[in-house]
Amino acid sequence: MHKVFISYHHANDQWAKNQLQQWAYQYGLFLDVSVDTNNVNDTLPTESIRRIIRDDYLRDSSVTIVLVGTETRGRKHVDWEIYSSMYNGTVNKQSGVLVIQLPSISPLYWTAAHEVEKAQIYPDCTSWTNVDDRSEYERRYPYLPSRIIDNLMAPKAQVSVTTWDRIAGNLNNLVTMIDAAYDDRALCQYDLSRPMRSNNAPAFI
Repeated sequence: MHKVFISYHHANDQWAKNQLQQWAYQYGLFLDVSVDTNNVNDTLPTESIRRIIRDDYLRDSSVTIVLVGTETRGRKHVDWEIYSSMYNGTVNKQSGVLVIQLPSISPLYWTAAHEVEKAQIYPDCTSWTNVDDRSEYERRYPYLPSRIIDNLMAPKAQVSVTTWDRIAGNLNNLVTMIDAAYDDRALCQYDLSRPMRSNNAPAFI
């Protein structure tokens, strides 16, 4: 069973974290190893913040699920957790990353970074489009954190983006996507060029 860290905006999207935990426990889907990182001192140097989150909080998790709601993209702790999940450190290696868009943002698009997902998760999708333009990604995914957009643009990052409905309607889809993220995690070449956030952004209008 894979160890999964869930990154999310606590104030808005706790319900989704709770539901994932319930499913994981009830059906044995994954082992949730999430903890609250809100007590990390944001005045520390960037590398110290990354080390604390990755080595002390994410520990030996191998997949990070990012829940995206209306204000997720501007939360500094979410950005720190994404960065630290993608960082290939000496104590803990980089994780696979799966993004789940919540109903509050009314998502219309998804990205299948792993070949197995196309047939198993999206059998109703008969045509796939390769996107290589950042403005198009931002149009399709206006609520995604900028670091996630960076890595959708990175050809070897292998970050999948799905919708809550795709997993709530069939929990086997969630297992398939976690498995795919886990299997390919060591092959991912993440873009970590963006500095870590130093503060929260205003609410997204």
